[in-house]
Amino acid sequence: MGTRRLCSAPGGNPVFEIAERQGRGYPDTMRYTLDEIETFLTVMELGTVTAAAAHLNLSKSVVSKRISDLERALQAALFLRNAGRVTPTEAALRLAEALRPALGALTAATESASWGMDGTAPLRGRLSITAPMSFGILFLSPILARFAQAHPALELRIDYDDRARDLVRDGFDLALRIGDPRDSALIGKTVCTDRMVACASPAYLARHGHPATPADLAQHQVLSYSHLPDGQLWQFENDGKLAPAPVRSRLTLNNGEAMRDFARAGLGLAMLPGFIVAQSIAEGSLKPVLTDHPTRKMAVLALWPPISPMPAKLRALIDHLALELAGGRPWAGQDG
Repeated sequence: MGTRRLCSAPGGNPVFEIAERQGRGYPDTMRYTLDEIETFLTVMELGTVTAAAAHLNLSKSVVSKRISDLERALQAALFLRNAGRVTPTEAALRLAEALRPALGALTAATESASWGMDGTAPLRGRLSITAPMSFGILFLSPILARFAQAHPALELRIDYDDRARDLVRDGFDLALRIGDPRDSALIGKTVCTDRMVACASPAYLARHGHPATPADLAQHQVLSYSHLPDGQLWQFENDGKLAPAPVRSRLTLNNGEAMRDFARAGLGLAMLPGFIVAQSIAEGSLKPVLTDHPTRKMAVLALWPPISPMPAKLRALIDHLALELAGGRPWAGQDG
């Protein structure tokens, strides 16, 4: 945001509350700029002045001056400096939490007004997206690449991580998640669905046999997923409700593709989303088991923080995802 427009903080603004809680008054001429706020949030997001300067295409001295000017206006220390490193203070953490949605709303309002003039203005600005690593690498990347090609003036930041990131705290505009949303404060749209698949390699099944019921899994080696307890991963429908199966494992991994590879190597049964194992099942390196016992059906969700009006760039991305996945799972047909 390059506009050097001065802003005054109205009564009740968290900026003032921070100064007041620290026992300081504030002058009538207290002013801060949108550039300073954006720079502060960028340093918070990227962790260093050097990274923020590179991202904003500024010199480190300009970034440091903006932070110092903002601290002077707020009469509050935002970072502790030591040997070139900056550590956010408690005041900075609280301020960032309050400012991120406020700046997002301001950006959304201005971008929506510009887009609404004739509906043909190119999308500009930045979109930050997070998604599970395996889903992102296997299927999401081509979809996002087509979106990037369609909107060359738009900057995309894409982060593949199996951890459920905090969108507001970590500065993400959109998350793709599989399964139930963990944050009820987010707004969501189901873009497609998938189902978990219990499977093993032909070699493993030749040595240990096929389990006939979920209870038989107690006699087998299974692979565990470090981000989900076994009781939630190894579930089958029983009388219309999901129930955990008794399992034991010696191998725990934090990535679905790694679990698939271990299963293909004959090291145990795996319970994985269909999109991860579809190709392996089609090739014959994995075989589904317990197919008469339905597993958990999962929604593939697009999630975003509540913001009004919705930025045109975010609305365009969600529409793009829905259109790309309108025909169902991209991996449909690979898993039979």
